[in-house]
Amino acid sequence: MLWVEIGISVIKIALVLFAVLTLVAYLSYAERRISAFIQDRLGPNRVGPFGLLQPVADGLKFIFKEDIIPEGANKPIYILAPAFSLVTAIIALAVIPIGYGFNTTFFGNLNEPIHVSLQIADINAGLLYVLAITSLGVYGIVLGGWSSNSKYSLLGGIRSAAQMISYELSLGLSIIGVIAIAGSLRLYDIIDAQAKVWFLIPQCLGFLVFMVSSFAETNRLPFDLPEAEPELVAGYHTEYSSMKFAMFYMAEYTNMITASALAVCLFLGGWYPLPFGGWFGVDIEKYWYLSPIVFIAKVFLLLFFFIWVRFTLPRFRYDQLMRLGWKVLFPLAVLNLIVTSAIIVFVYG
Repeated sequence: MLWVEIGISVIKIALVLFAVLTLVAYLSYAERRISAFIQDRLGPNRVGPFGLLQPVADGLKFIFKEDIIPEGANKPIYILAPAFSLVTAIIALAVIPIGYGFNTTFFGNLNEPIHVSLQIADINAGLLYVLAITSLGVYGIVLGGWSSNSKYSLLGGIRSAAQMISYELSLGLSIIGVIAIAGSLRLYDIIDAQAKVWFLIPQCLGFLVFMVSSFAETNRLPFDLPEAEPELVAGYHTEYSSMKFAMFYMAEYTNMITASALAVCLFLGGWYPLPFGGWFGVDIEKYWYLSPIVFIAKVFLLLFFFIWVRFTLPRFRYDQLMRLGWKVLFPLAVLNLIVTSAIIVFVYG
């Protein structure tokens, strides 16, 4: 039985890696097509039908581009920094449940079906795991900028550290209300607690703070100051080329996927299709494949929202960015925590 569980885990890891890396490649395609539509352009449409093979061409270009290491760079850290950013972004997805799971006799016998959960690891402190792993991603950016032996890259890395640490406080406080209502740090339990009503309804302020902080955490416009081209030449990855640059690029999109999946788990009901009423009598254990379809559809909608905002809002100045984080989002997150705690005490206490 142990070997069967190990085999199932290996299969799930392989499927998640394949799905995430493929989605990352085509998120870049989707972003270029959506931006072209917003700006009344065509976008990539030459490589393959409707330009669908453009991500493959981009990948081959990155592989065959010259790999340059700057003179005076700290080579071990310079090489490891992009990989560190990408790996931390990917492994954060290990505890995200995308559906109920199903029973199968493929790996056992007819009398002993095996339950296959639709997540790689189900741990009690899953939410803490995601927050801890994603907070490590800043090290890849900071070390990449520092090890490049470039003042521009170093400045981009310092900006990133200040920005991500500032917004991590607001992001962490914004989800404490969800934890208090659900009474668990296990993501499966948090989703299950939304069977009657999504946490978006009672925690609308927390959701607002969470989403704005997520944009800052993933370095997306209007919070992409760590890589602001007009000010820093290109930011922390100025001296990177070839696949090392591609890894930073892939880490950004993977973090978008993680942030979207986490928002779905915490506020948007997970695999429950509507804000009220659960599945309305549908036997979800029998039709188990409906739950991942609903979950993934919500993730795609949030990813579209990330792209839409990028080509709608202008970039903040750095002082505006820090002021928003410390003087607006942080007090709002604290206010949401106080109100939620008071309601729980007076209603249930």
